[in-house]
Amino acid sequence: MTIKVGCCGWAVKGGMDAYFKTFKLIEIQSTFYKLPNPSTAEGWRTKAPEDFEFTLKSWQAVTHPTSSPTWRKAGVKIPPDRADRYGHLKPTEENFEAWSKTMEIARALRAKIIVVQLPPSFDASEENIKNMQEFFSTIDRGGVLITVEFRHNSWTADKVAEVCRRLDLIHTVDPFKAETVTKDKDVIYYRLHGLGKKMYVYNYSDEELLKLYENWVKPYSLKGVEVYVLFNNTAMAEDAKRFQEIIEATHA
Repeated sequence: MTIKVGCCGWAVKGGMDAYFKTFKLIEIQSTFYKLPNPSTAEGWRTKAPEDFEFTLKSWQAVTHPTSSPTWRKAGVKIPPDRADRYGHLKPTEENFEAWSKTMEIARALRAKIIVVQLPPSFDASEENIKNMQEFFSTIDRGGVLITVEFRHNSWTADKVAEVCRRLDLIHTVDPFKAETVTKDKDVIYYRLHGLGKKMYVYNYSDEELLKLYENWVKPYSLKGVEVYVLFNNTAMAEDAKRFQEIIEATHA
């Protein structure tokens, strides 16, 4: 039974060292906004215990148009004449270069999973599906698994299933809100964003965490599937710790 629990970011009070003592998994969020120097990523890997696992979000240059508000946090200057060549998985030289730089960080971290979070504007249009096909068929994956989080409501389960099957992608979901369509994969990847009215602002109850385990984690884990559970809410460290305790209690 392999269940991996962590947070989307260094959420434990006390920083990196405290985090390493609490969890064995992290999804690096900062790579979405701006990629670190490879030497910085190598430093994180060196500092981490040998059995610690890093996953990371792909740089937003690959997925988000430069008009996206998320670029304001990036501090990266894009020449105006090239701005329309970034994002939405367009098969452009700029996006392929952005992916190569993301892969460089993945290698430094020895990460085996990269999370591609699509923007809410990325609908299931013919053009976007065509771009996905060309982009994911061209890039060097370097043995890394790619999980994709679809966020436009035009992406029906059937469309997601077809794209993921054809392009060898893992469907990433918040299990409280949607069901993954890639149940046949060796990896299930969950990102939990909270259930409150305001995105991310939430504390999960013990009952909700037990439901998460019993309904959406345990069944896959018993089949030998690796289940990743990443909390991405305001109380992520506390909730992830309690979720670990629930797992430990059921196996005591």
